[in-house]
Amino acid sequence: MRLIIGRHGRTEWNRVERFRGRAELELDEVGIKQAEAAANRVAEWQIAAVYSSPLHRALTTAEILVRPLSLEVRLLLGIIDIDYGEWQGLSPEEAAANYGNLYSKWLNSPHEVKFPGGESLADVRERAASAVDDLIIQHPKETIVLVSHKVLCQILILSLLGLDNSHFWEITQDVCAINLFEVRGGVPSTLFINDTCHLKALN
Repeated sequence: MRLIIGRHGRTEWNRVERFRGRAELELDEVGIKQAEAAANRVAEWQIAAVYSSPLHRALTTAEILVRPLSLEVRLLLGIIDIDYGEWQGLSPEEAAANYGNLYSKWLNSPHEVKFPGGESLADVRERAASAVDDLIIQHPKETIVLVSHKVLCQILILSLLGLDNSHFWEITQDVCAINLFEVRGGVPSTLFINDTCHLKALN
C-alpha cells in the first residue's frame, strides 16, 4: 500500500509564526491555492481514501483534495495537531520570553518537552502511529492520503523511518508539502519527503 502524508495549506498563523496546536484557523487565499495545487498533484494517483485531522485548516485542505476524486473526507482524531497547552497562540518570541528554559529545551531536546497543560512528542507519536497502523491494515494494496499538521507529519515520518523523537528537527515540513511512503510486508520505505514541486507555480 502507499501512504501519502500531506500538511495543510497556509493560514495567517503560518504567515506570522505562532504556535497553532488546537486553535481553529482557516486557510488564507494562498493556502486555498496551495491546496488546489496539491489536489492536482494527488489526482495523479488512484486514491482509495482521504483522512483528515478534524481541525478546519486540515479539513478544508482535505475537502479541496477530494474534489477531483469523487471521495468523501474521513475524519481521524488520531492525527489532530499537538496540544501546545499554554503555548497555543504565542509567537516564538513570546514563548522564549515567558518560558525561557523550556523554550531552549524545545529547540535543543524537543523529545524531552511536555508543554504546560498540553502534550509531549511521545503523546503525539503514540496516538498518531497507532492510527496509521490501523489504516495500513484496513487498506492493503491501496493508496490513501492523510492531511495533517507540521508536528504530526514530522512525527509520523520519524515513526515510519524507525527514528526516535530526538530527530524531530531533522525533518522539515513546509506548508502543503507531500510525503510518500510505500508499505510492503508491513515495512515502510520512503519514496519522497517534503515535496513542494506542485507549489512552484504559486511562488
